[in-house]
Amino acid sequence: MGNLTVPSERIKQQAGVPDLHPLATVNLADVEGRVLGIRQLASAKVDRVWPGTLKIEVVEREPVAAIETGGKVAIVDGQGVVIEVESAVPPLLPVLKVDRPVPGDPVMTAALKVVRAVPPEVAGKVRQVRAGTAEGVTLALSDGRTVLWGGPDRPEEKGRILASLLKKERSATFYDVSSPDVVTLK
Repeated sequence: MGNLTVPSERIKQQAGVPDLHPLATVNLADVEGRVLGIRQLASAKVDRVWPGTLKIEVVEREPVAAIETGGKVAIVDGQGVVIEVESAVPPLLPVLKVDRPVPGDPVMTAALKVVRAVPPEVAGKVRQVRAGTAEGVTLALSDGRTVLWGGPDRPEEKGRILASLLKKERSATFYDVSSPDVVTLK
């Protein structure tokens, strides 16, 4: 199936195909569309497996950030799609602060690309991601340090440099890796 958080029974129910329904008459595109009505799913593939099995493979959306709005917290994936709404920010998810938190907004898209680009050894320390422009993404770390990441360009270089600096330069409180060729510490 490919599902970890969405129960198989929910997917089966959303598919809307009754038990013992003739497999040959199932409209696969319709079933796929209904299954994708579950917002936690990024994709679904529906196939017939003869003689009588309907196979549904899904890929779940992965939460990458939280957006605080109206006393609630929207959990979003890498494209800015709301996966679910919670009452509090889940542990290890950074809070995203952008002016227009809507999928497709260039600033939000850049900030989410940066969130996904942060190396694993740093990702758990990121508490907040702020962006006023697509080239002005800033990370606030749990230990009080701040990182000016800049835009989503050159993510591997920026990530490698940042991880190294955070280990070596512990006295700095501000790291500017927006241009990996000229890194600044304060």
